[in-house]
Amino acid sequence: MDNASPRERTRTVIIGPKGLEGMLGLPEARAGIVLFAHGSGSGRFSPRNNFVARALRAAGIATLLFDLLTEEEAQDRRNVFDIPLLADRLLMATAWVKQDRETEPLSVGYFGASTGAAAALVAAASTPSSITAIVSRGGRPDLAGDALAKVTAPTLLIVGSADAVVLDLNRTALAQLHCEKQLAVVPGATHLFEEPGTLETVVDLAGSWFAAHLAKAAI
Repeated sequence: MDNASPRERTRTVIIGPKGLEGMLGLPEARAGIVLFAHGSGSGRFSPRNNFVARALRAAGIATLLFDLLTEEEAQDRRNVFDIPLLADRLLMATAWVKQDRETEPLSVGYFGASTGAAAALVAAASTPSSITAIVSRGGRPDLAGDALAKVTAPTLLIVGSADAVVLDLNRTALAQLHCEKQLAVVPGATHLFEEPGTLETVVDLAGSWFAAHLAKAAI
C-alpha cells in the first residue's frame, strides 16, 4: 500500500481468476467509484487515464485502474478488439468492487477510452441496475452495437473536434442511446487529447458528470 497523500491512499489489487492487476485509489471521503476501461494497447499505467483518475480522487471519487487483459492475452491483437471479452473483464472487476469491504457500498461509474468505451457500454447494458454513470473519452461506442439501446446509465461522450471520423461515429452512437445522454465536443482536440488544455477539459467534463450522478445515486 502506498500513501498518495494524507487524504488519499492506493492499494494494489488482484482481480478474478485471471489475476488481473489493478490500482485502487481511495480518497478519504468517497462519493462513489469509477472503474477505468482502457483502450486498445493500454492498461492501468495509461498516463491520460491516470491524469483523469487523480483529478477524480481529488474530488472525492474513488478509482480503479486495472488491466483488462493479462500480459499473455495482450500479445494477441484480436483480444484487444474483442469487446465481449473486455466487457466480461469489466464486469469481473465490478463484482470485485461490490465484494470488497472498502468499496462495496459505493455507487459505480465507468470511464472508457477508445475500445474500452464500447466495453463499458456493453457491460453496463448487461447489468443496468448496477452502473450509475458512464463517460467515454475519444471512445468507440459504435462498437457496442445493439447494446447501446439497452444502456440505462446516464452517458457522456467526449470527443475532440479534430477527431473527425470518431466524432461522426459518436454522433451515430448517440442517436442509438435511449438513456440520459450528452455529446461534448472539445474544441481543437485530436484523438488523444494531446493539445494544451484539452485533457483538462476532459477532466472538468467527466468530473462534473460523475459528481452529479454518483451523488444522486447515493441519496
